[in-house]
Amino acid sequence: MLNKGYFYKTAIVAVVSVMLYSFNGFNTVNRQDGLKQSIERGKKIYTQTCVSCHQVNGTGVPHLAPPLKGTDYVLKNKPRLIHIVLDGFNEDVEIEGEYYVNPMPAFNTLNDQQVADVLTYIRNSFGNKADAVTAAEVKAQRKK
Repeated sequence: MLNKGYFYKTAIVAVVSVMLYSFNGFNTVNRQDGLKQSIERGKKIYTQTCVSCHQVNGTGVPHLAPPLKGTDYVLKNKPRLIHIVLDGFNEDVEIEGEYYVNPMPAFNTLNDQQVADVLTYIRNSFGNKADAVTAAEVKAQRKK
């Protein structure tokens, strides 16, 4: 004979497991949709703000504007990347054996979400694949 307590505990565990599995799947879809939307918004900002120097394909302009594809400046250090967008960049920089000397203006008039979106677009375009930048990360950098 079945123990009713065991049966109920097993049923509850099964229901909770299905709910958690469904919830995790839902969160994954929401994150993917959110990433896709951020990239779409970021592309618009990139087209309006960045494309003249960094080009449509992210290759930049030799010795003036650095490339955005496949570089550690874009893919590795998010705080540094956020800082560059917020505060500009006025240093000669070597990236993969090439030197770039054109100063980049600050884009601190963009709000936190706009900065996050454009950087998420850059980090996921031109063959790049990196995690998203969040508005909270931008906000934290803006305070520094």
